[in-house]
Amino acid sequence: MEAPIRFPVESAGGFRAVLRFTAFRNIWFAQLAAQLADKFLLFSLIVLAFKISGGSTPVAIVILTYTVPSVLFAPPAGVIADRLNRKTIMMWSNFGRAGAVALIPLAALVPGLRDDFLHLLLITLIFSSVGQLFAPAEAAVIPTILPRSALITANSMALLTMVLTLVVGGALAPILSRIDLYAPYWTAAVLLTVAGVLIFASDIPPLERTHEPPVTESRNRFHRMMVDIKEGLDALRASRRLMLAFGQVSIAVLVLFMLFTLAPAYVSHVIGIAAQDSYVILGPATGGAILSAVLLGQFLRNIDRSKVLVGSLIANGVTLLALAAIPQAMEQVPSLHVHARLTGAVFSLLLGIEFGAIMIPAITYLMESTSDEIRGRIFALLYMVINGVTAIPVLAAAALSDLIGTAHVIGGLGGLLVVTALAIVTVGRRAIEPGLQ
Repeated sequence: MEAPIRFPVESAGGFRAVLRFTAFRNIWFAQLAAQLADKFLLFSLIVLAFKISGGSTPVAIVILTYTVPSVLFAPPAGVIADRLNRKTIMMWSNFGRAGAVALIPLAALVPGLRDDFLHLLLITLIFSSVGQLFAPAEAAVIPTILPRSALITANSMALLTMVLTLVVGGALAPILSRIDLYAPYWTAAVLLTVAGVLIFASDIPPLERTHEPPVTESRNRFHRMMVDIKEGLDALRASRRLMLAFGQVSIAVLVLFMLFTLAPAYVSHVIGIAAQDSYVILGPATGGAILSAVLLGQFLRNIDRSKVLVGSLIANGVTLLALAAIPQAMEQVPSLHVHARLTGAVFSLLLGIEFGAIMIPAITYLMESTSDEIRGRIFALLYMVINGVTAIPVLAAAALSDLIGTAHVIGGLGGLLVVTALAIVTVGRRAIEPGLQ
């Protein structure tokens, strides 16, 4: 059993109350700085790769280099988070990434490297690989520094951080690049250094183990790591409730990624406006996710999370079905074309709200229901699935969209979500209710 963690008797509720916990406050600000730096790097790399190469293929290669480590290195990162000092991992992950980012403008000072593309790929690979160590360690630490009642608020704040840094980073990185091509990288390096200092200043409890894994002379480090990864997989497979929460988070991310991927085609072919106007879909979806995080984190902390999860899955499916039905409605009632933008924006806002209503309670449950000894590996597996496996259905959806139409793909996904939610209600209700209440 995991050793109990003692917190102040006062009930932790709402953003302000959670931020009174110094360790969490430092970690959250560190996360804010690190994720903003991450988005600065991502969007600036797109600009720099295109400027150096003059083509879109190198840009795609850079993005692939940026994302591949999240699939390859996530499981080992989870093992490291469950075996070593998590504070040290998070701190040096930020300092290491700061050094890697600083290499980009420094390399530009070297004759022959300023217009070289390969060194950019190498630095990106190093940055992303080092960054994989941070997320599992952070997810494993949060339940050790906050009471159980504060976890849903903490995860709401994490979602806010993710969405806001994506918006701010996406907007500011190109602006800084116009001022100076390498300004975003210096900014990112400073932000990551600040994040590392904040972690250094945090009082994070060391990992408590109930037993040490047996080590024999015949076992090398690689084999030990494989055994540890298998332990994480076994723990996940052994719990039906964990599998449900794991799947729900993956579904939420899949739907959001698919929405972003299909947005240009949807606004062009379904709503009938220019593809450049995809902000009609993406803007409200982002706003909906922020609204959901604020509502769940500040005002609806004690809501029945099992009902929220199932209800949100059904609502998500119904909203996607409604989005798919818009073309038929417009054909029957031509006057509805006047409200095409508004209709698409409203449904996208609902999808954003539903995304948060699935994501936040499910991640909270994963934190509550995993022991401190194995939590890092569970979240590392989750990040691997989110960053890697979900890309396959998104690519398949994009291909199907070209073949059978965007509305049909969105409608099919909506129907699948509704069926999945109803299956959970009828078959898995007993599995999720005890842990999500």
